[in-house]
Amino acid sequence: MIAIGGAIGTGLFLGSGTAIRESGPSIILAYAISGMFCFFLMRAIGELLLSDIRLHSFIDFIKRYMGDKFEFVTGWTYWLCWINIAMADLTASGIYVKFWFPNFPQWATPLIIIIALLITNTASVKIFGEMESWFSFIKVIAILALIGIGGYLIITGYSGGGTKASLNNLIAFGGLFPKEIHGFLISFQMVLFAFAGIEMVGITAGETEDPKHNLPKAINSLPIRIALFYVGSMIVIMSIYPWNALSSSQSPFVTVFNDVGIQQAAGIINFVVLTAALSACNSAIFSTSRTMFALAKGGNAPKIFKRIGHNQVPNIALNFSSLVLLIVVVLNYFVPNDVFGLISGMATINFVFVWIVLIVCHILYRRSQNIENLIFKMPGYPVSDYMTILFFAAVLVVLMLDKSMLLSLIISAIWFTLLLVVYKFRNVKKEVKL
Repeated sequence: MIAIGGAIGTGLFLGSGTAIRESGPSIILAYAISGMFCFFLMRAIGELLLSDIRLHSFIDFIKRYMGDKFEFVTGWTYWLCWINIAMADLTASGIYVKFWFPNFPQWATPLIIIIALLITNTASVKIFGEMESWFSFIKVIAILALIGIGGYLIITGYSGGGTKASLNNLIAFGGLFPKEIHGFLISFQMVLFAFAGIEMVGITAGETEDPKHNLPKAINSLPIRIALFYVGSMIVIMSIYPWNALSSSQSPFVTVFNDVGIQQAAGIINFVVLTAALSACNSAIFSTSRTMFALAKGGNAPKIFKRIGHNQVPNIALNFSSLVLLIVVVLNYFVPNDVFGLISGMATINFVFVWIVLIVCHILYRRSQNIENLIFKMPGYPVSDYMTILFFAAVLVVLMLDKSMLLSLIISAIWFTLLLVVYKFRNVKKEVKL
């Protein structure tokens, strides 16, 4: 269920209307292509993790095959990735709650969520897993309901948006690429932001009871989940409504449910996206604490962060990450309208960087191994690895050409520079001591 939750982001429920308006039906192809390369990414992570189940996360493998510097930079960048995701979704949560309580302060909701999730995550890893399972269950039910209702409307020839529901609507209004190649390329940044967090199975694997069974099962079901949840929902939505008839200011899920007579559609979807945001925050608190724990074990974070409580949870790392998240409470108090765009842009850039490093790590691992002793082999190696790197690198280039991403790119560049400076300064201090 954690794997399923990682494959379903808030962007699908909330931002898909805007994404469809900007790229048209070509976004279906973008989801399919991105899903294929994310599957290769996960197979590479899976092979790494199962090659030595004594290591608890992919951060440990980066240190082994790429060295201390890459573990330091990638580990802290991955920590920042999840801090960014949590901040973006905490900000969104404050907006979602205002749907029911318009006068409730936007900064108060993130504060309440951080405290609640910190308490539950401190209790035990089992509670984290239970919560994530329920969050994932709610998201899955919402998507399956959309696909089921949408499929019925298509079969019965329902007339939505003034047009008869039909698969023909996917190409009847300007073809598959109505926004041409530019719209298609721009859609990848939205798509990959929706996939952010898909690799979290590589952090949780060390705490599962049977990683040799559970990890391959979770990863191998990824193509089915992407085909159903993303590709399937987009096909249904744009078969019911012409892509250019959908509102960019309203979730297409709300539009579909409203038109079949579910008057509480907006409230239901608002609850689902709030659940998706809580899921992302829950995952972020878990992932950041485990990342800091792995860094501390490798000597790339203060030793205090590798202390484990009686509940087998790295409590100090958990408390520190939660404390950092309180920054978003302050930002939502002073600049509530500017937080989401900046933070989500940084998250996308940093996640793609981490994904590229993981594929490179897998290549170095394969070069050092006897191919006969491999477990859960990466399909198509080495072509699949190099094609995946090329794809993610191309997405980064597209992001650099987008003016709205400029500030996020600048901040990300400053972050990488700062990490390298800190690493070099730390090594100089070590040499002085010696």
